[in-house]
Amino acid sequence: MELNLSGKTALITGGSKGIGLACAGAFAAEGCGLHLAARKEQDLQRAKERIESKYGVCVEIHPVDLGHGDQARALAEACPDIDILVNNAGAIPRGDLWQIDESSLRRAWDLKVFGYVNLCRAVYPQMKSRGKGVIINIIGAAGQRPRMGYIAGGMGNASLMALCAALGAGSLKDGIRVVGVNPGLIKTQRLASLLQAGAQKKFNDPERWQELMPTDPPPGDPEDIASVVAFLASERARYITGTVVTADGGITAMM
Repeated sequence: MELNLSGKTALITGGSKGIGLACAGAFAAEGCGLHLAARKEQDLQRAKERIESKYGVCVEIHPVDLGHGDQARALAEACPDIDILVNNAGAIPRGDLWQIDESSLRRAWDLKVFGYVNLCRAVYPQMKSRGKGVIINIIGAAGQRPRMGYIAGGMGNASLMALCAALGAGSLKDGIRVVGVNPGLIKTQRLASLLQAGAQKKFNDPERWQELMPTDPPPGDPEDIASVVAFLASERARYITGTVVTADGGITAMM
C-alpha cells in the first residue's frame, strides 16, 4: 500500500530507541525527513547515523528534556515546518498509590503527560497556519484498563487518551488530525528491565528474565507499532481523528 509520505517531515520524541526509533525507520523508509528528540545526544547521534546510512534521508537531532516546558516550546520553534508530530517520550514508573511518591509522579507526568500537552499546544498552531498536519500520541494500553500496580501510568495514559479525543474531535476543520496509539507489551529495553527486576525478586537471578516473558500473547516488536503509526500519519487514514488505536495482541480484550 502506497502511503505517499515521501517529502514530508516528521518530529519524533523519544526517537533514539525502542518504539520511537522504529517509527523513525518506518518514516525514513517512506522518504520522510526526520527530526529526532531525546535526552541523550550520544543516543541520538547513533540513531541519526544508522538511519541516514540505511535510508539516505536527512535527520536532525535535538537533545532536550521535554519534562521542562521551555525546552518543549524551544523544540517546536526549532522545527516550524513539520508535517507530522509523534509524541513518544517518557515512561511512568510502576507501583501503587503508596509506592509512587508525589515527586516521582510529578517528574513522570511532567515528561509524558505535560510533555505531550506542551508540544501539542506549540505545534498545533504551526500546523493550523499551513492548513495541514498530523499529531500522533503514543500512549499505552494501561489507560484503557487501569490497575492498582500501575496506577500513575493508568491515570496519565487515560488523560492522554482524553487529550486525543478532545483535540482531535474539532481538529479536522483546521486540516489537522490528532490520534493516539496504545501499545501493549513491546520488546523494548524497558520491558527487559522490568522482567529482570521480576526475575531478581522471583529467582534471585536477573539473568533468568526471559523465563518471565509472556506468551499469550507474546510481546510485539517496536516495528509493529511503527507500522500503525506510519499508516495513521498517511492520507490513507485521512478520516481518522479524535480516537486511539490499540495494538496489543488482544491482551486488553482478554482482561
